Amino acid sequence: MADDNHLMGKAICSDSDTAHCQEEAFGFGDDLELNQFDGLPFSSRYYKLLQERKNLLVWEVRGDFEKALANNQLVIVSGTTKTGKSTQIPQWCAEFCLSARFSHGTVVCTQVHQHQAVELALRVADEMDVNIGHEVGYTLPLETCCSTDTLLRYCTDEVLLREMMSDPLLEHYGAIVIDQAHQRTVSTDLLLGLLKDILVHRPELRVVILTVSTVTDTLLAHFGCNVPVVSLEALSPAEVVFSSSSSKDYFYSALRLVLEIHRTKESGDVAVFLASAQEVVYAQAVLQREGTRLGADLGALLPINLCPGQVGVPSHLGEETRGVGTGRTRSRRVFLSTRQGEDLFWAVESVSFVIDAGVEKRYVYNPRIRANSEVLGPISRSQAETRRQLTGSTGKCFCLYPEETQLPVETCPQILESNLTCTVLFLKRMEIAGLRHCDFITRPDPESLMQALEELDYLAALDNDGNLSEIGIIISELPLDVQMAKALLASCEFDCVSEVLTIAAMLSAPSCFLETAVGKTQEALQCHRKFQHPEGDHFTLINIYNAFKYSQREPYFRVEQWCEDYCLNHRSLQTADAIRSELTDILRRLELPISEAFFGTKTNTVNIKRALLAGFFMQVAHDVDGAGNYFMLTHKHLAQLHPASSYGTKSHQLGLPDWLLFHEYSLSENNCIQTVSQISPEGFIQMAPQYFFYNLPASESKDILQHVLDQAESGHKAKQQQTLTSEEHTVCSAVTQSTDRCVLQ
Repeated sequence: MADDNHLMGKAICSDSDTAHCQEEAFGFGDDLELNQFDGLPFSSRYYKLLQERKNLLVWEVRGDFEKALANNQLVIVSGTTKTGKSTQIPQWCAEFCLSARFSHGTVVCTQVHQHQAVELALRVADEMDVNIGHEVGYTLPLETCCSTDTLLRYCTDEVLLREMMSDPLLEHYGAIVIDQAHQRTVSTDLLLGLLKDILVHRPELRVVILTVSTVTDTLLAHFGCNVPVVSLEALSPAEVVFSSSSSKDYFYSALRLVLEIHRTKESGDVAVFLASAQEVVYAQAVLQREGTRLGADLGALLPINLCPGQVGVPSHLGEETRGVGTGRTRSRRVFLSTRQGEDLFWAVESVSFVIDAGVEKRYVYNPRIRANSEVLGPISRSQAETRRQLTGSTGKCFCLYPEETQLPVETCPQILESNLTCTVLFLKRMEIAGLRHCDFITRPDPESLMQALEELDYLAALDNDGNLSEIGIIISELPLDVQMAKALLASCEFDCVSEVLTIAAMLSAPSCFLETAVGKTQEALQCHRKFQHPEGDHFTLINIYNAFKYSQREPYFRVEQWCEDYCLNHRSLQTADAIRSELTDILRRLELPISEAFFGTKTNTVNIKRALLAGFFMQVAHDVDGAGNYFMLTHKHLAQLHPASSYGTKSHQLGLPDWLLFHEYSLSENNCIQTVSQISPEGFIQMAPQYFFYNLPASESKDILQHVLDQAESGHKAKQQQTLTSEEHTVCSAVTQSTDRCVLQ
């Protein structure tokens, strides 16, 4: 393992004599220090970055961390953002594994967000003085930048979970770093629960958990009090200004405060934390508009979206966040974010003001109605502390809530608020691989677990013993929602694989419809009507994807401009195309048939609906009054069509369908069902499992379906009777002919 003396064996050059030192080094070559990871001489940039790294707060505990890592399987490192732990700890783990010549495996560091994984990999490759994609790389669900030489890899926690399906003990790795454990995502909690069992099977494995101090006690209660904790001293807090009263109008209060800060001409950028990504998009539009009305002497106001996965977020955050404006009137950047973007600010060095709304919108899953509810609630104390640390001791943090506000200590674990069907499917797959126990940090709600098992049973993913069936194993191979995976599997039977692949990809990618500025919603809807299909929104998505692919083939089309003209998100369509390619490759690997595209024919339309119903028969609604009030069969709630639906915008021309299959339903102010397509009750009866139908609560809609089912059974019996009568007539004729022949003889 390299120590400071080894790293500094060669004198560090200042900026003024770097060239001279380099000439002397290359002139003699004897004292040239070699990079332990690639065997090449260090560049001058390495030494410059090394000086910056030594100023990070985490560097003060390097010795304590390395000692703890050498003597323990599990180490917890606690500290807020901008301490350097996400960049330095994985490097020190790589040095630890190098000391064993990687005989136990390489290093992987998980991240919650894809942007974070890419940014950290780029930064760490620069600090280690190696090439990205070689010694240091990253892996995302649809992108891999690694090679056989990769020793340190950043990836999302979902990626590492999927690796466990083929490598349940993660034997490829000698050290695993779980970053952002305080976010308490379902994937992170799953990893922590399974790693507790894996550590028993692999005593040589090292696991490092990076979190904030408020979560440390929870982790110690889970893993044991003997686990060493390396604590980073808190940074000097910013000056905190609380609001005198709790204002429901936090959104406009935050924007007014941004403009007031800008008018003071005080230097520094602003970070604003709002409740949801939708609010961030709207705030960006408002600030862009108001910024143009300010005097030129104040400088430009540049709002930047820092919500992971949203349109407008820089593909590499460093490109937007590290540069500092120059000149007499430098521009002021306003970073707009939510809870999901708190950890992205490690790359932002210029924030002097933080505006914290103190609330967040979360989607909480209700297993009884199989739907999400949008809930507005307070942030946790750990989140509030993280935000206050972003400016350092010289900045200001404006909290738009009173100082006496009682905030929960920790962020609520997502495993208590999410649909657990995919989680249970994964755990069933892990049982097959030999990991039969997941010791959850927070136990999931039993009702959610039972609902997940029931749903898997309805989808034929479980056998009579409650284990994964062959269908369940195939579904677990597909990186899709369980219902969509079942629909894709059914499309192989109904010869509409190409079309359902497109639907699955479009629904898995971020929305292809651009968020429109205030007042331009109707203009965008007018553009989208050109793609609308009379059979419903699923078919509209196929139209959009096919038009996108056609525009790529035409040499005179500029695809980005074409997307802009039709108010479509080019990046989302590219993502959908990549997802579709990945799904196609998986189907080929599983040796499943991939049929040719016959989109537009009547038979193909019927088959697409049959495939969709095979997966989404639990999401069917009936128009009970002819006015667009749709009754959902599984939980007897009423909802309306989303305004952007094909039927919502063309209801006067087409008329509203009686029966719909929907992809999404959320309990919110609008109470809408989204992505809907017309179905027939006969199609539902044909594709839904009979025991699911009988378990539906009593309603007039169920009575209608029962009547259809009775008619179908009567018709089937009549047909059987007719067939039987015909066969009996044939037998009697044959007997008569035989008798006659005997008499004649």
